Amino acid sequence: MSETVKRAQDDAPPAVEPSVKRTKLDDPAGSGITETDVGITYFLSKGIPGFQGQIKQRYTDFLVNEIDKAGQVVHLMDKGFKMPKKPQLSREEKDAKREAELAKRQDFAVEPELRAELVAIFGEEDVGEIEAVYKNASKMESKKSFDDKNTRTKIHQLLRAAFNNELESVTTAMNTFKIARNSQNSRVNKKELIELTKDANGVENWGYGPNKEFLHFTLYKENKDTMDAVNTICKLLRTPTRMMRYAGTKDRRAVTCQRLSISKFGVDRINALNRTLKGMTVGGFSYKDTTLSLGDLSGNEFVIVVRDVKVQENSDTSLNNIMEKGCQSLTEKGFINYFGLQRFGTFSISTHAVGKELLLGNWEVAAELILSDQESVLQKSKEARQIWAQTKDAHAALKLMPRQCIAENAVLFCLSNQRKEDNGTYSPNAYYNAIMKIPRNLRTMYVHAYQSYIWNSVASKRIEMHGLDVIVGDLVVDDSVDSVKESIDEEEDLDEDLRDATFIRAKALSQADIDSGKYSITDVVLPTPGFDIIYPSNKELSDLYVTTMAKDGMDPADMRRKVRDFSMAGSYRNVIQKPKELEYKIVHYDDPTQQLVNTDLEILNNKIGQENCQKYMKVKLERYMPDKPDGKMTAVILKFQLDTSSYATMLLRELMKLETSRRGDMCDVRNCKIFFFCSKLLHKYFVH
Repeated sequence: MSETVKRAQDDAPPAVEPSVKRTKLDDPAGSGITETDVGITYFLSKGIPGFQGQIKQRYTDFLVNEIDKAGQVVHLMDKGFKMPKKPQLSREEKDAKREAELAKRQDFAVEPELRAELVAIFGEEDVGEIEAVYKNASKMESKKSFDDKNTRTKIHQLLRAAFNNELESVTTAMNTFKIARNSQNSRVNKKELIELTKDANGVENWGYGPNKEFLHFTLYKENKDTMDAVNTICKLLRTPTRMMRYAGTKDRRAVTCQRLSISKFGVDRINALNRTLKGMTVGGFSYKDTTLSLGDLSGNEFVIVVRDVKVQENSDTSLNNIMEKGCQSLTEKGFINYFGLQRFGTFSISTHAVGKELLLGNWEVAAELILSDQESVLQKSKEARQIWAQTKDAHAALKLMPRQCIAENAVLFCLSNQRKEDNGTYSPNAYYNAIMKIPRNLRTMYVHAYQSYIWNSVASKRIEMHGLDVIVGDLVVDDSVDSVKESIDEEEDLDEDLRDATFIRAKALSQADIDSGKYSITDVVLPTPGFDIIYPSNKELSDLYVTTMAKDGMDPADMRRKVRDFSMAGSYRNVIQKPKELEYKIVHYDDPTQQLVNTDLEILNNKIGQENCQKYMKVKLERYMPDKPDGKMTAVILKFQLDTSSYATMLLRELMKLETSRRGDMCDVRNCKIFFFCSKLLHKYFVH
């Protein structure tokens, strides 16, 4: 084992038994990475006190609604449409209909022009036989063969047109035609199909208008991430996931609304999903000429409940005063646009630590970090990790590694098929091959995390040194250069961390630019390290990249790598983010499990009930549940909008002045009465 791996394992928190981990909540230290570990160290409003509280105690405490390119917030406004039932015929009616169809078929005559074309192709004798096939439901094979593919295609089309789509034609190996009547009438005339889908106003597709290439719709989901939802829908539709596109991924532990698009699907098939989907609803259908692409949104609207709110006992400031001053600061100054803890994983070893080793080409070290036995990992994987640490037996470890651990399984599977060297270890090339077996989106995630760590560290120092002043050498987006949209792989990121597909250019500010008053701190960007960006021209700022990365043995000016996946172009990110339409409510409640905000689906269901004179709850017609002034517990409800690639948790951090890591005060669950029950479920589904 290399010295670097040994040092990383020595520094890692000691392992504990699963039962201890689930109940020992009085010592959050060592349970995972902290903000300081990933460069998050500074507050803009240090003089304003914060408060303690819990977020995401219930997934209904975190509502996310996408904001489209036009600035409209996406809500679930309907649950599709009610498909009209086909009329049920009696036996007598069916018999009468069958006799009428038989009589109609016997009297049927092909249009003269089409018959002339058929005679020219097949001859009179064969055409007569084809007509008999149509009338008597028999079969025939043409005497002539047709070697030209275009001619055969034309014949298939001509037969369908001449006989109302009721004949099926198949080309034989000898290029003759076998023709039979389709008694099921599976080929429906296009005009008839359109007529069948018209609504009461005569608009086709049940009122949604003519077919276009893409069908857009709203997806409402509860406690599911976007990829899981898309995979489920595509499985039900029996179509590849690449057929469905979306503008950005949304958080798992939340209730979210977003737009999706799918190509070449009828609205009736998507609408029918509502009979099957669980925890999801689709609606808001519309036909479009273009698909959705990653980045086709302007942000997200959040409604977040912070429960069990408490102000420090020795504080002489009320919660209302803290909220008023804190929200005013967020509106006027904003918050540092850090990459949040979600970017760096949930294990004791951050994903950026693995990314650093990949950029350095230390394949063995990176693999050891991925396989290492840590406290904050999927409990079912600990035995496999311990076997690997003690024996380096990839076969044995692989047998015990849970399937959910995708990266670990990929590494172990590859190593189990590699020959060990004479000293019992694997070669550097074996470790390289194992790393490259990890799915590409996971491989690049590690390196993106390292870029994010450097950005966080530099942003902290930049604000600490110069505050919110714009200085010479700061970078801003260069509006004179058109943005370039490139095709990139979509990543499984959270709603607050959309990887933008549009690559921009930046320029350094001169004194004249600053004196013009055109730019403010909200325009200033910092780059993530890469080969296709520029660094601030201010030496003090550019040296921050040099000194920070030198500690890891890297040079910000040398970010190209022989392995293409680890050769990072870099990007630009605004240093300061300001929320839009920020508002808050202070409410009181008694029951820790009481729902304090209503979801889009609850509001919609109760409005439907009200409109149809059915049972409904008046308190569920609006977003917020009524306050209970005499309630023993206090909650803060925040509503705000953020641009893409900004983390709501970083806004909460600035407001509450609390650690956002898994076991930090913001996510503390000690006071939740239902924690002991929920911890088992949360551990099963969310730790990994």
